[in-house]
Amino acid sequence: MQRRVVFRGKLLPYLLLAPQLAVTLMFFFWPAGQAIWQSLHREDPFGLSSRFVGIDNFTAVLADPSYLHSLGVTAAFSVAVTVLAAAPSLLLAVMADRVLRGATLYKTVLLAPYAVAPAVAGVLWLFLFNPGIGIVAYGLRWLGIDWNYLLDGTQALALVVIAAAWKQISYNFLFFLAGLQSIPKSLLEAASIDGAGESRRFWTIVLPLLSPTAFFLLVVDIVYAFFDTFGIVHAVTAGGPAKATEILVYKVFYDGVVALDLGGSAAQSVILMVIVIALTAVQFRFVERRVHYG
Repeated sequence: MQRRVVFRGKLLPYLLLAPQLAVTLMFFFWPAGQAIWQSLHREDPFGLSSRFVGIDNFTAVLADPSYLHSLGVTAAFSVAVTVLAAAPSLLLAVMADRVLRGATLYKTVLLAPYAVAPAVAGVLWLFLFNPGIGIVAYGLRWLGIDWNYLLDGTQALALVVIAAAWKQISYNFLFFLAGLQSIPKSLLEAASIDGAGESRRFWTIVLPLLSPTAFFLLVVDIVYAFFDTFGIVHAVTAGGPAKATEILVYKVFYDGVVALDLGGSAAQSVILMVIVIALTAVQFRFVERRVHYG
């Protein structure tokens, strides 16, 4: 029988929690509170004076056609990034789980893109698809596709989606691979003995057991698409052409830093935070029902 270790000092638990609580307060609650306060005020561009306006900033933002356009762009962008980041990463994880020789090198190469900064990832794809010097753009023109993302908004959106999804594939691959390796091999062997083919084993055993991992990555990928793709959009298209790639997080930056609309930018950031929290809550409320734990 093991004896439980009890700390007699009542102050120790609070001291151990203090660093994490300080980081959370400083980098989450304080900026969030500051954004809410600014969203209720109208400030001059230099921040020297402010006037309380209530919900006027929110009303102006929600009535702005350009903001509604950015909302639609963000919805399409986030769905595309989530799908394109999840499907290839699952396929690569399944393939990597079968590799016997050179498995370490194979996995290391697949994890390398996650170490690349978003802005750098954007620049890499920018060079590949550059209408003048890009090798991929040259191949597209050879196939008869008039590629010029600088003028075509649909092509520009496709480019940033590809760059953002490529950056996230490594992260998804790591978790999918860990989930596959945690599945008991005895289950797959028993199913194989019973006559289940490889495809049937995947759909009836592997995929249900991977559902907790897939649900976690769904939440993470949506948050990633809404927030962490700013560097890619800023480096590749800067929201253009004609605001075709201006997602919500980039519009918050542009209106606040470039247009100096501090109150409106703060209101947009609060709305963006509410949208992401609501989407996460909906996923936990409805999507998690289909997740099989154990």
